[in-house]
Amino acid sequence: MIVVWIALALATFLSWWLSTEEASDGRLIAVIILIVAGVKIRLVGLYFMELRDAPTLLRGAFEIYVFVLSAVLAGYVAAT
Repeated sequence: MIVVWIALALATFLSWWLSTEEASDGRLIAVIILIVAGVKIRLVGLYFMELRDAPTLLRGAFEIYVFVLSAVLAGYVAAT
């Protein structure tokens, strides 16, 4: 569990660091930050909300929700 917590802290630091970078393409950084956020949501759901031990249907719905939400948001930001 401590490894997951450290990974979440590092992902938060990465998102913060990327948001402070002066880049020519801010959309790319925004997409990367959204993907990192999706990974963080998945880790919190699986390890701190204990969905990794949930029934298959519930865990599958959660996994699909996180993937679709992340893909739609990243796609929208990349397209605009």
